[in-house]
Order: sequence, then C-alpha cells, then structure tokens
Amino acid sequence: MAGLIIALVSVAASCHQTARKTKKSIVVTYSILGSIVQELVDGRADVTVSIPNGLDPHEWEPSAKGIETINNADLIIRNGLGLEAGMEKCLKTARDRGVKTFTASDYIEIRHVGPGEGIPTGDPDQIIGAADPHVWTDPLMMKAIVQALVPALKKELGIDVADRAEILSTRLDELNIQIADAVSLIPAENRKIVTGHESMGYFAKRYGFKLTGVIIPSLSSQAAASAADLAALKDAISRNNVKAVFSELGTSPALARTVGNETGARVVELNTHALSNDGSYFTYEKELADTIVKALK
Repeated sequence: MAGLIIALVSVAASCHQTARKTKKSIVVTYSILGSIVQELVDGRADVTVSIPNGLDPHEWEPSAKGIETINNADLIIRNGLGLEAGMEKCLKTARDRGVKTFTASDYIEIRHVGPGEGIPTGDPDQIIGAADPHVWTDPLMMKAIVQALVPALKKELGIDVADRAEILSTRLDELNIQIADAVSLIPAENRKIVTGHESMGYFAKRYGFKLTGVIIPSLSSQAAASAADLAALKDAISRNNVKAVFSELGTSPALARTVGNETGARVVELNTHALSNDGSYFTYEKELADTIVKALK
C-alpha cells in the first residue's frame, strides 16, 4: 500500500511538472496593456510585463535577463507605433529568432496628428499625419485589441479565451459609458486639453475634447521644448482660455509651473502612463477621467 501511495504521488508530481512546463508564456511590453492581457488570459498562460509600471515606455531598455525572457516567450504582445522605442532592437531580434509577435495597434483605428494640434515644430513625430501610439486612453480601442487577441491566442498558443473576451468587452463598454457620463459635466467651452506631451489624443477624440497644445511638442516624451514652442503654447492657452495644464510622466515640473504661472492655468498632475496600485486598467482609466473632470469642470 505504501508503495502504491508513493507511486501515485510521483505520478501526480510528474503530471504537475508537465503541466507547468507546457503552460505557454506571454511577454507584454508595458503595464497598462499587460493588465488587460492578464485579465483576458485569466491564468491560462504565464504573463510577464517587460517595462516596469511607471517607467517611460519610450525610453526603457531591457536588461540581459529581460532580453532572455523575451527571446524565450511563446508570444510577444506589443503596442507598436514607436511606443517601445528603447525595445525595438530586442523585439526585432526576438522576431528574427521566430518568436511570435502580436502588435496591438494593427487592430485599431489609428489616430493621426491633425491640423492645429500640438505646437508647430520640426519634430517628425509632431507633423500632421504622424501616428499616435497612446491607444490605451480609449477603452473602446482596448476592446478592439481584446477582440483581436481571441483568434491570435487560439492560433499561436492554442488558448481559448472567447468567454473571457466577452466579459471583458462588456466591462470596457460600460467603462466607456461611465466616462462619457462623467465628461458630460464639463462645459463644452472647457473641454480643451494641454498635456506634457501628445498623449491624450485618443481620449480627446472619443470624448469630445480639443487638443490645444503640449509642453513637450512630440508624441514621445524624449523631445524637448524650444523657447519658440513654449511661446506658441502660452499664446494658445491664453487665446483658448484653457483652464488647466496637465503635467505627466516625462514633463519637467518646473517647466509646467512656468507655463501655468505665465498663463494663469492650473497645473494638474495627470497619470497617463502607469497603473494604479491595484494593477487594474479600469481603475487607471477611471482615475484618469476623474482627474480631467475635476480640473476642467
């Protein structure tokens, strides 16, 4: 009897180890997209986020260990459109090695910089027609990504997440309605956004805001503002009677304060790139909208 018990325990341990070994691995480049992927997969695969939450995705570069994790992944899920600029070489190497890659921005309606947005500049990311990578500020863009991931995960990893996608899509629809209701409290004449860099375009388009200017005139926080850029921004804030300037990741606090002091606009910290403490995309998006509503209402 003792021998039989030992044998059964050994078989169970072996099966457990086999299951653990065969569980697929997904690497997601940044935390906000990673939160959605984790909810979608719901433990059916191991999900690792490369870029630590709260660090600038435009600038971050993986360590040797991070590169190894990426190269050994069964699937990479990335944003695209230049968001992961510091990871591009590593991601290309992984693709060349045969690692499957899902690019989220391939499955959404990409927003491009329009006339009158930002500040006139020679930065190629700011020119009219440049693609905006900050897709996560719009819940319905995230819904489109969720729905595109269903067949991709089935094809590449053999994971069926259709049930989870249906639940998540419904929650994202509800979140969109909640934000639209909250934004309705802001008078139309106050729906003007000035941010640290060009990061709120999808939110603005979805909820009826006008992008009036940016402190760093680029879709990337790596660019710098010239004296002429700042003069143009201050003029735009004054002419449009902008109520608040939103400082964010990558924005110089001193520069934001200067703009606020010289225009009379309030300076408000806006979390555009990091998850909240609970790690939930839904909490992140609600807090983003709440900060904007409180500043402009």
